[in-house]
Amino acid sequence: MSGLLEINADNYQEEIFESDIPVLADFSAEWCGPCKRLGPIVEEIAEEMKSKVKVVHIDIDVNQDLASNYNVLSIPTLILFKGGEEVERTIGLVSKTHLVDFINSNI
Repeated sequence: MSGLLEINADNYQEEIFESDIPVLADFSAEWCGPCKRLGPIVEEIAEEMKSKVKVVHIDIDVNQDLASNYNVLSIPTLILFKGGEEVERTIGLVSKTHLVDFINSNI
């Protein structure tokens, strides 16, 4: 996920909770097939919707505590935060249209 800001224990507070705009957090892992297929879609949305939403990546293998804190049991999981609070989540491989609608209906 080269195009997305990587979130970890050091920066999640600032990047998610203190963000001026909603944040879409992509919880995934390198070994996950559906995550690899969703990755390019998430990166496109990050670019196309950058004025509406900040899109970040959280590698669950590196950040197991963050995944656990948010009860991420399946990947890919996309969680939308607004004002630092979880607004909604979607789990599994979804289409770009579905993801855009998901964001627009929750921000």
